[in-house]
Amino acid sequence: MKSGGLDEIVEKSEKTREIEGEIKQELPEKPRTWLAKELQFSVAAPGCEMDDLIKDFLQESRENLDHLDQDFVKLETDPNNSELLKSIPLESKRFGFEPEITIKLSKREARIFEMPIRYSGRTYTEGKKITWKDGVNALGALIKYKVSDRIYVADEHGSEILARLNRAPRFTKWMADTIRPYLGERVLEIGAGIGNLTANLVPRKEYWASDVNPHYLEKLKKMQQTRPYLQVQYTDATASETFPAESFDTVICLNVVEHLEDDVSALKNVRATLDRNGRAIILVPNGPGLYGSLDKVLGHFRRYTESQLAEACGRAGFRIEKVLKFNHIGAPGWWWNGKVLKKDTFGFWQIKLLNLLIPVVRPIDRFLPFPHLSWIMILRRDDADMGFVSVDPTEQKEAEQHHTEQNR
Repeated sequence: MKSGGLDEIVEKSEKTREIEGEIKQELPEKPRTWLAKELQFSVAAPGCEMDDLIKDFLQESRENLDHLDQDFVKLETDPNNSELLKSIPLESKRFGFEPEITIKLSKREARIFEMPIRYSGRTYTEGKKITWKDGVNALGALIKYKVSDRIYVADEHGSEILARLNRAPRFTKWMADTIRPYLGERVLEIGAGIGNLTANLVPRKEYWASDVNPHYLEKLKKMQQTRPYLQVQYTDATASETFPAESFDTVICLNVVEHLEDDVSALKNVRATLDRNGRAIILVPNGPGLYGSLDKVLGHFRRYTESQLAEACGRAGFRIEKVLKFNHIGAPGWWWNGKVLKKDTFGFWQIKLLNLLIPVVRPIDRFLPFPHLSWIMILRRDDADMGFVSVDPTEQKEAEQHHTEQNR
């Protein structure tokens, strides 16, 4: 079922109402015993006439349809529900619809309430078409959508492929462990997504998680409920007016800059929100030669060489404190899927395998004979013309030692 799936269901309920006239004409011709068996009414009850049975049956059918109509009207008219449903890709057309929508809503952490309705199902005599095959198909749907990561429609944010990458929590932890030594206590994270990295970097004295995707912001707000130090805000790296009014000692910007056509202006906005001598931590994809279909799906404008990235950071007013080559193990998979197969997402088992291998790969990643997939640059706000205070050598040595230990 595609985006018009709900409209199709509503149309079906309207068609069912049109059949009521046919049911009304047909019921009086049915024998009294058929009504007693199929409608489960007590014909022996005093004063129970045929017309009363028909009236009750039609009234109950109408109420069933009204319940369905009211439910779908509520889904379509409630702004939050409407936007949520529109952002979920629906595929099923028959009995797989119920498990599909339930599983995908659950993965999006929507609150689902079960409400009882009265329903009188058709019999096979009346044209009921469900068979054992539909039961098998429903079980197949449960398995299919359990492993599926298609919980977001394809959009400019690359939500679909990012949902698949979320199945590698060990990779996210590896990334968090790599940048943690460089973090301060007042942090702004730009492009926080659904908060996987955020959860690995908190608590902090003050932590702002931001994104431009409204669905991600809703997820981040749920994290905020149990973390009083966490603030959530829409922040577009290219629009300085969307940044928080206060300043920070650290700004995290991972997998963001490559999405922006004017990367230098975005980096200048990041610099402007930092304290004097504050740090920016950015991660961008390495190697223009690896640019392929996955980059296009994610909306990447470019992959960087070290010199290209250094030039952009310098023009934005940053001084490079440290350069880290990150994730050699991911390069073969990125090349195979994006350059050779030209796929638009990673395979489910590929991501599961990556997550499984992370504990083994982390200590030896920098020795693998593959190009690294990402650059991580630790930047300092360059205030040389205002009496820039140099980096404390002891602090830098401790950070480098921590990074080495994390990768052993």
